[in-house]
Amino acid sequence: MRRVTFLAGLATVLSLAAVPLAAPQDARPVQVPASIVAQGEEPAGGLEGRPRPEESSPLQRRIDTAQPGDRVEVAAGTYTGDLYIDKPIHLVGIGRPLLVGSGQGSVVRIRADDVTIEGFDIDGLLGGNLARDSSGVHIFAHRVVVRDCHIVRALFGVYLREANEALVEENTITGIEGMAPGEQGSGIHVWNTVQFTLRNNTIRYSRDGFYIQSSHWGLVTGNRVSDIRYGLHYMYSDDNRFEDNIFERGAAGAALMYSRRLVFARNRFLHNRGFASVGLLLKDCEDVLAVDNLVADNERGFFIDGAIRHVFRHNLVSTSDVALVVYDSSHDNRFEGNAFIGNLAPLRLVGRRTDTEFDGNYWSEFDEPDLDGDGVRDQPYRLSNVFDHLRGNLTAADLFAQGLGASVLAKAEHAFPVLRLAEVMDTRPLTYAPARGDIPTMPLVAQGATRAGLALSALAVCLGLMTLASGRRR
Repeated sequence: MRRVTFLAGLATVLSLAAVPLAAPQDARPVQVPASIVAQGEEPAGGLEGRPRPEESSPLQRRIDTAQPGDRVEVAAGTYTGDLYIDKPIHLVGIGRPLLVGSGQGSVVRIRADDVTIEGFDIDGLLGGNLARDSSGVHIFAHRVVVRDCHIVRALFGVYLREANEALVEENTITGIEGMAPGEQGSGIHVWNTVQFTLRNNTIRYSRDGFYIQSSHWGLVTGNRVSDIRYGLHYMYSDDNRFEDNIFERGAAGAALMYSRRLVFARNRFLHNRGFASVGLLLKDCEDVLAVDNLVADNERGFFIDGAIRHVFRHNLVSTSDVALVVYDSSHDNRFEGNAFIGNLAPLRLVGRRTDTEFDGNYWSEFDEPDLDGDGVRDQPYRLSNVFDHLRGNLTAADLFAQGLGASVLAKAEHAFPVLRLAEVMDTRPLTYAPARGDIPTMPLVAQGATRAGLALSALAVCLGLMTLASGRRR
């Protein structure tokens, strides 16, 4: 039955009731200086400056002769060498011209405020130096826009360094498949930047999709990140929002540390599997709201350690090995109105205590009756048992997680308790999964589906519908 439930959860057509999303935090005013790099000066702090003449693009002359505020259009063709932009211009590619770097550093180096670059293909030739942040587009200026660029073989795709009010949107960034993570940088790297927007970008094969550090009041929305180490790698950054993104096929969909007041809404954390993989990890964070997210087919769904005052509301956690990992360093957290469907285990508690509160969630493996028909099962659901306690504190126990002995041990301990375990209970477990509401569906696979894959998907859908139907007849 467990195997059927597990397969059913993968494609069950669910609906979780829509919940109004908390209003965004008001962005604080930012004092933005005029230009942080004067024309012709070498930027400080180890940044790449103007390329040497033999490494410069043939377009450099047009940049140098342009007037501030000019629109500079570049015709289709291949232009080899690096560009240095030190005045506010609008650089537009017509017919997708290709900018090929010199192989010595960043292909496009933006050192003036109010620059826009759009419509280019950019090849970094894997050149430059990670220590100097060599990138497809490197920005050390404010109010810069990077739009509709296709960046390949750059150590970093787009790098924002102290680049307040930057907009990076509708770009495609592709690293090198199979390259060790330590040998290249992130798709989009954000450091010491405020009021940034990262929108509708596609990133593959970089070390991390997004790396965000010491950067606040930003919006990350509508992006798709796959086949990387961490979809989102993040620390020391407050008051940011993440909406409608896809983070899939990594060691972690998102790993966040040492940050406060974050909002995750309608994101998808999918297929993050491997040793210690996780959908969404929150380490030493405060005041996080996670609402209407889909967390499916991960080794571990939500992972919280040192989490304080988090709220998880109306999320779907499905077909993961462990739905939740909670460390006893976490407190004042609440799970309400979520659906946990087809997971092999509901909870792994690491430690001996928790005050995490569970109230009004749906657990597909819990079949206590609802005799009064109020939509809440008659008994609370105890999430933890002796075997899950061992799994949380003894890694080797995972080897026996699906064995008969684990099931027998859990049931025996429930009947005759012998260990003093932390009582982790859902006080009002729901009888049926709520309507899906704003929770997103599984995305379409980028590659063409095979007949076998379609057949398997159809079978999973049928099993899911059968499971729901039988549950509603009880």
